[in-house]
Amino acid sequence: MENLEHDFFVAVTASDRLRLRRIYRQDAGPAVLLVHGAMANGRIFYSNTGKGLAHYLARAGYDVFVLDLRGRGGSTPIIDKRARHGQTESIRDDIPAAHRAIRALKGDAPIHWMAHSWGGVLMHSALLRDPDLIPDVASCVYFASKRTVRVKNLQRRLKVDFFWNGVAHLITHVVGYLPSRAMGLGPDNETRLSHAHSSRWVRDDRWVDPVDGFDYAAAATRLALPPTLYFAAWDDPCLGHRDDVRRFRDEAGQHVSRLHLLGRCTGHRQDYDHASLLTHPDAVDDHFPLVLRWLAGDFAAVPENI
Repeated sequence: MENLEHDFFVAVTASDRLRLRRIYRQDAGPAVLLVHGAMANGRIFYSNTGKGLAHYLARAGYDVFVLDLRGRGGSTPIIDKRARHGQTESIRDDIPAAHRAIRALKGDAPIHWMAHSWGGVLMHSALLRDPDLIPDVASCVYFASKRTVRVKNLQRRLKVDFFWNGVAHLITHVVGYLPSRAMGLGPDNETRLSHAHSSRWVRDDRWVDPVDGFDYAAAATRLALPPTLYFAAWDDPCLGHRDDVRRFRDEAGQHVSRLHLLGRCTGHRQDYDHASLLTHPDAVDDHFPLVLRWLAGDFAAVPENI
């Protein structure tokens, strides 16, 4: 039996529509909302040939919804110099709107949240900003998600300090947005504001909204987020280094959590990197089963191994 796929759209403004790609086998399955990271779109989770985390979850009986954040992937309009939205809109409007659209479709079925890279930061921020969502999210799973970058190495200096916090600012100032796709930097573009906001958070110990000053860190001290599994990849020197992933987990406050390192030194088949922890063929038999255990509520079956 093949997975079924179709797209539907959620309007968040008079002109902006979010695409949700639904991948499933049965309508009655628990739901999973997937959110991508920066310079990316939902294709990190699926392929046209049935590969990827989304298809894996659908084969396991889950009803999967892959979100393209505003202006990315199949969401419209695409990001160009006219785009005026940043990450605040993703946190405050887009992710909650996608969740509520799924809830309206799924009734009382459990909904889980998953993300890659910066998507995990946006998801936790959305929960802290709108705590009514917290009891409605059964669990979270994040792949290589970090908010700040404190690890010090050559890759960090080149990719974060030199490019993301330096050259990219100049490009967005001149062009009006970050044309990542045309430059071969990633599958999708970033608005001037989404780049500026994430660049600020990467450098800043304060987890505070750059638009309206909402204090996410303070909210994390008052609220308990859903049970969250944080994966880190062994061969990920700066975009999701295990120390930075740990820092993100710790600043999210007291909640049921595991930090799990994916590498040969911890018994896994590969020394995964920032993307291959989702895309490598071995992931299906190596650590994707741990995701299913987490979604089933069997948290003790997933060890904290660093």
